[in-house]
Amino acid sequence: MALVLFTAALFLSATLLFLVQPMFAKMALPILGGSAAVWIACMAFFQAGLLAGYAFAHGLAGRLATRWRPALHVPLLAVALLVLPVGLHVSPTLAIAQHPIRALLLILLASVGLPFFLLSTITPALQGWFASTGHRHANDPYFLYAASNAGSLLALLAYPILIEPNLRLVDQGRLWTWGYYVLVALVLSCALMLWRSPRTSTEVPNSPAAEAPSSAASPTNKLRLSWVALSFVPSSLMLGVTTSLTSDLPPIPLFWVVPLAIYLLTFVLVFARKPIVPHAVMVRRLPFVILIATVPIVFRSELALWMMILLDLAALFAAAMVCHGELAKSRPAARHLTEFYLWLAVGGLLGGVFNGLIAPSVFSYVVEYPIALVLTAMLRPAVSVPEPDPAARRLDFGLPIALGVALVAAIWASHAAGLARTPFFLFCGFGPAILVCFSFSRRPLRFGLGLAAVFLASAFHGGQFGRVVHAERSFYGVYRVSTDATEKYRQLFHGSTLHGMQSLDPRRSREPLAYYHRTGPIGQVFAALTGRDSMKNVGLVGLGAGSTACYGEPGQEFTFFEIDPAVERMARDPRYFTFLRDCPAKVILGDARLSLKNTKGHEYGLIILDAFSGDAIPMHLLTREALNLYLAKTTGDGVLAFHISSRFLDLRPVLAGLARDAGLVCFIEEDMKLSPADRASGKFTSTWAVMARRPSDLGALAVNPRWVSVAAWPDAKLWTDDYSSILGIIRWK
Repeated sequence: MALVLFTAALFLSATLLFLVQPMFAKMALPILGGSAAVWIACMAFFQAGLLAGYAFAHGLAGRLATRWRPALHVPLLAVALLVLPVGLHVSPTLAIAQHPIRALLLILLASVGLPFFLLSTITPALQGWFASTGHRHANDPYFLYAASNAGSLLALLAYPILIEPNLRLVDQGRLWTWGYYVLVALVLSCALMLWRSPRTSTEVPNSPAAEAPSSAASPTNKLRLSWVALSFVPSSLMLGVTTSLTSDLPPIPLFWVVPLAIYLLTFVLVFARKPIVPHAVMVRRLPFVILIATVPIVFRSELALWMMILLDLAALFAAAMVCHGELAKSRPAARHLTEFYLWLAVGGLLGGVFNGLIAPSVFSYVVEYPIALVLTAMLRPAVSVPEPDPAARRLDFGLPIALGVALVAAIWASHAAGLARTPFFLFCGFGPAILVCFSFSRRPLRFGLGLAAVFLASAFHGGQFGRVVHAERSFYGVYRVSTDATEKYRQLFHGSTLHGMQSLDPRRSREPLAYYHRTGPIGQVFAALTGRDSMKNVGLVGLGAGSTACYGEPGQEFTFFEIDPAVERMARDPRYFTFLRDCPAKVILGDARLSLKNTKGHEYGLIILDAFSGDAIPMHLLTREALNLYLAKTTGDGVLAFHISSRFLDLRPVLAGLARDAGLVCFIEEDMKLSPADRASGKFTSTWAVMARRPSDLGALAVNPRWVSVAAWPDAKLWTDDYSSILGIIRWK
């Protein structure tokens, strides 16, 4: 009975702990512009809360006898009932746009800080209680850690598959609150079970834990440091994979929780009483998996969505299995259990702080993922212990340096020969380098440094970005300003998605190009609406390079709503782009919905939705409430234009559902067939949607055969601020 109660309590506590994370992060997304960095910053906060909870449990273990701990713990859990249900508490004085990370951390603290902290104390506390119950497995309670992580895993998988698609956020909050009530009852039952059990020692000499090398005595500082390192690297890698996936994909719970679920699954596997996957097998296979994951990073190539996800998750799984397997091997006896979990939480928090706070401030690119792969290679235990040869140790440094120098020389030579972006160079230049790196795999230090040399050398290979002239990173992503391979165009990339392009020929510098070409869908929109009195004011959500400003005519006022100050700086810098200099327009910084709501006295004849988080419009800009705001800010004959080009999402059913709900007409053009002349002029394929109250408001667009009237998808659910799910609109190929 004791085992059932403790397992159920640990399972439910972990379920609640990991349900609240994607649930609350989704609540916070709209107020922070739908940025992918929201989840990374949230994870840093949650890991800090986990550390605080583990530290509290460890402090109780050192100061109170086991049987007295529940007398303090259970009442504290009940206190959190006073702040439930979970909701978003935002102070009106918070400067969200100016200091997004600080604002988000304060919101998290006010909204979920107390219940999350108390939930974090349960895993180490209940395992400590169980070790004193006299149960036949009490000597080695670490298997309960696997049960706890199984609950976490279930919560993470259930959220995007079952909970998010079927429950509104307010209903999710109520469900979570009822779960917390049940948990308090279970923990109280565990406390009663502990008080009724005979007194016993948590140390059993012949226990599996006692056989661990470090269990007999107190952990050494070296062992503690290894625990921190072995927990830091998988934590950082998990967040790095998340950032990699959401650089171009929309920041949604599905792409948050899958890496975290893989991370937790490895804990379940390595701490199970009977490990399913042999640790030695994972150690031997790790170099191969790491190098396979390295290929798309150094090639800077675009893969199919399913392949990109598969490679990233395979690398995370293999690395976490090895690191967490080493943690399981070195776990101490039960009397040091709370300290063990405390150091694991320290490493996890350091990973979150590095990825969520330090890396965005220090690096211009997303390098956390490659750094974590390098550290994983270095931490991998050697398959065979090498002889202590001083010459071999020198080669551990010399050979990787030589590899990096040779690869840089090959990249420079390929640029000079005009072969840098050809498949020939990618396979004949990087291919041998990766094979040489693989030959280092028997020596972890040499392998890690060789991997680092390949990553550093690949920075000299521009790939799809061409010649990068400026790189900048903000809370909202990584930006690159580059010159294309033909040296004819200046480009702005967000992640790997092009967000603007300008001709370097002064005669064409005012021409909107790429998705904004005059012969493309948005050019047709301006041509159809030109001359209307209502077109005096045009609102544009999303600035990019400022291309659409050059559609402006005398007497018109173009107003851009842009959330990221970094984008405005690049668009206004004449070294990069001159659209805003040559075609004056006003720029209002801040989230578009908040800025539009606060804009008084403006009625726009046209509002263009061209804001992108990576490869798609942020979800909170495509909800019923957002559409109602846009309509409130347009004239009676006003038109809404949505740029819905995306490699990964089919947003047509979302737009159709919104139009049906609001009683609007909706037309979509997919401009996918380009002639050689179109491509030579700088035109890109694009997909746009337009909405209006009446067909006549669209002018010539309503009778243009290139624009197709969209009937609402019968099974498409309406997106609202309280509900949205993209499972049905993902393009996996």
